[in-house]
Amino acid sequence: MPMITDTLALEMACKRLARFDYVTIDTEFMRETTFYPKLCLIQLAGPDDSVIIDPLAPDLDLSSFLALMRNPDVIKVFHSGRQDIEILWHLDKCIPSPVFDTQIAAMVCGYGDSVSYEQLAHDLANAKIDKSSRFTDWSQRPLTEAQLSYAQSDVTFLRDVYKALLADLEKTGRRHWLDEEMQILTSTSTYELDPENAWQRLKGRVRKPKELAILIEVAALREREARSRDVPRGRVLKDDAMIDIAVSAPRSVEALGRLRSIPSGFERSRIGTELIECVERGLSRDPKALPLQVKAERRPYSGATVELLKVLLRIISDSERVASKILSTVDDLEAIASDDNADVHALHGWRREVFGQKALDLKHGKLAFAINNGKVIIFPR
Repeated sequence: MPMITDTLALEMACKRLARFDYVTIDTEFMRETTFYPKLCLIQLAGPDDSVIIDPLAPDLDLSSFLALMRNPDVIKVFHSGRQDIEILWHLDKCIPSPVFDTQIAAMVCGYGDSVSYEQLAHDLANAKIDKSSRFTDWSQRPLTEAQLSYAQSDVTFLRDVYKALLADLEKTGRRHWLDEEMQILTSTSTYELDPENAWQRLKGRVRKPKELAILIEVAALREREARSRDVPRGRVLKDDAMIDIAVSAPRSVEALGRLRSIPSGFERSRIGTELIECVERGLSRDPKALPLQVKAERRPYSGATVELLKVLLRIISDSERVASKILSTVDDLEAIASDDNADVHALHGWRREVFGQKALDLKHGKLAFAINNGKVIIFPR
C-alpha cells in the first residue's frame, strides 16, 4: 500500500473517512532519544477504506487529518490510545473526540486487565498478526511492504474488534461504564503534566517527609531540563540517582559526587549545582504541607481488612466478568478500609453499585465469605 505523502491526497482521504460513523486509528512513533515522541506514521481505517499517512513527508499539511480527529460526528477508535492521543496533543494541541478505546472496553467485557491487541484480533476478528515488524525503526524511509502491511493491520482488524466489543457492551447495558474512562482519556489535564507533579512517578520509593520534599524538587528540575533539551528523562538523571539524592540529601557538590549513582564529574556541572539548590529547597519545605500527608492522615486500618477487600474484588470481578483494574485499585481499597466516605472511583457511580457498596458492607460485617464446592462465595449476614 503506498503512503499518502501530499496534502491533496490526504484531504481527499479524510473527506472519504468523514462519511463514516467511526474510524480506527493507530500511530507509529519513536521516542528513544527524545522527550516528546516523534510521529512517524499514521494509520486510519473506515468500514471499507484504509490509508497510511507519512507525517515525515516534506510539506505535508496535516490540517485535514486533525480536523477529522476533532469531528464530533466520527468516533475515533483506538487500542490503548493514551500514547497516540498524547502525540496528537503535542503535535497541535489536538484531543480526538469522541473516543472509544478497545483495551478499556475489553476490560469491561471481561478480557482481563491489559489484554493485547493481538489477542483481541485473534479472539474477535479471527486474525493472526505477523509480529516480525514490531520493532521497526519507523523513522527510516523507505518502509518495506511487510512493514506497511503490519502497520495497516493495526487498524483494519481493529474494525472487527470494535464492532464485537460494542455489541457486547450494548447487550450487557455497560456502554456507559466507559464514559468516565473516556473522559479521562480525552481531558487536556491528562496530557498537560506540570513539572511540579513529576515526583508522582516515583512516589512509592520514598518514605520520609524529608525525602519526599527533596524528590519533589529534584523531579521538577529533571522534568523541566528534559523538556527544554527534548531528551528522555534518564538522559538528564536516572531514577535511581534521584532516589539516592532524596534519601542522602547531599548539601555540597562533594557530597553529591560521593553518591554511587551519580556519574563521575556530574556534580561539577550546572545541573549538579542546581541539584544542591533543590536539596536546600526541599529541606526548607513544611512537612505538613506535603502532598502525601493527606494519605498519612487517614484513620489506621487493619492490613487484613484490605486483604479481605482484595478477595471481594476478585470474586466480583470474576462474577461480573469485568477486569478488577476497572473496578478498583489497591489505593482505593486502602482508602475504603480507613474511610467510608473516601473520595475514590470505587465509591462513585456504577462502580459503587457493582463493588463499592459491597466493600463497605463487608467492612461492617454485613457480608461474609464461604467456600461452596471449592468456590468462594459471598452472602449477607
